[in-house]
Amino acid sequence: MPEPAVEFSSAIIANMSDFGLDISRENLERLADYYTLLLRWNDRLHLVAPCAPEEFAIRHVLESLLLTKHLPSGTTIADVGSGAGLPIIPTMIVRSDIETTLIESSQKKTVFLREAMNQLGLKRGRILGKSFEETATPDVGFISCRALDEFKTKVRTLIAWAPAQGTLLLFGGTGLLDDLPNANVDVDEILIPQSAKRFLFVVRKLDNVDKL
Repeated sequence: MPEPAVEFSSAIIANMSDFGLDISRENLERLADYYTLLLRWNDRLHLVAPCAPEEFAIRHVLESLLLTKHLPSGTTIADVGSGAGLPIIPTMIVRSDIETTLIESSQKKTVFLREAMNQLGLKRGRILGKSFEETATPDVGFISCRALDEFKTKVRTLIAWAPAQGTLLLFGGTGLLDDLPNANVDVDEILIPQSAKRFLFVVRKLDNVDKL
C-alpha cells in the first residue's frame, strides 16, 4: 500500500470512534483505494484542495460517513454536487444496501465518478451529468449535499426542488445555519466531531414551503 494510503488508513482507525463509527477492515481497504484513486486524478481535475492524508481521512471521509447514521436500511438517496464523490462514495462503500443517484454538472468530474464507481465495484448507483436545477426531482427518501457551487445562494432552491416527503442532509457552517430558519423547514443541527463550527443539518420541508 502506498505511504499516503497507509497514513490515511491509520488516521481513519485512530479517529473513527470520535465519529461513532466502526469501520471493518474490508471497508477500510476500499476507502484507502478510493483515496489512492482520487490522488491520481486530483492533479488533472482539481477535485479537492491538496491536504495531508490525515486531514483527508478526518475532514472529508469520516465527516462524510456521518450520513450513514441517518439512512435506514435499503433507502434511496440523491447526492447533489457529487464532485470528488464526497460524501456519497464513502457512504456507498460502507452501505452497500442503499440505492444512490449522483448529480454532478461538471462533465470532467462525472468521468472521475464513473471511474471510481467502476474501480470500487459500486453497483447500486447512477450518475446524472446535469445540475440539479436541470434534473427532475428524484423519487428518493434523502437528498445529501456537501459541496455545491454558490451553496449559500442556492440552498432555498435546493430545498424547494427536493421531494416533499424527503429529508435533506446538508453539510455546512454557521452561515448556512443562519439561512435555514428562513427557508420554511424544520432543522436539526448536529455539530461535526472535532469541529467547532461545521454542522450536519437534518432538514425536513414544511407542508407550505414555497416553490422557487
